[in-house]
Amino acid sequence: MDLSVDFMERTIRAYFAACNSGDAARIAACFTPEAVHYFPEGGPLRAMRGAAAIGQGWARCVAELGSQWTVDSFIGDPATGRAVIEWTHFKRKPGLILRGDEWYRFAPEGRIVEIRAYYACPPHAGTAEHRLGEFDYGARGYPLQP
Repeated sequence: MDLSVDFMERTIRAYFAACNSGDAARIAACFTPEAVHYFPEGGPLRAMRGAAAIGQGWARCVAELGSQWTVDSFIGDPATGRAVIEWTHFKRKPGLILRGDEWYRFAPEGRIVEIRAYYACPPHAGTAEHRLGEFDYGARGYPLQP
């Protein structure tokens, strides 16, 4: 399959619609079986590994927190199979609003294989390195020293 900008955006918007439905199977269907959703280290969530775990995690947020999400902006690069979005997460039961962005990596057949979430929030006190938990920066070619 040749990924297109339109296909990538439709897939991400379908994923968000699935999340808002609270249907774990519908959410999981957006991902490859081995997909990983990374979160900032020190936050309330650890990396969710596997399509089923991602689906169950977001379904639980809808049930327990009244979560609803919006896609606020999108940029896609079909040549690399990557996209980035800005989002808003409304936690309706506790009355909280979170904002952030996510980097997506797509499998050649078009499902999501990886999401890296970044939150628009202050750093955690006492944390010397603010990074995604369990994400192997060195293996991905990110600089580890200035």
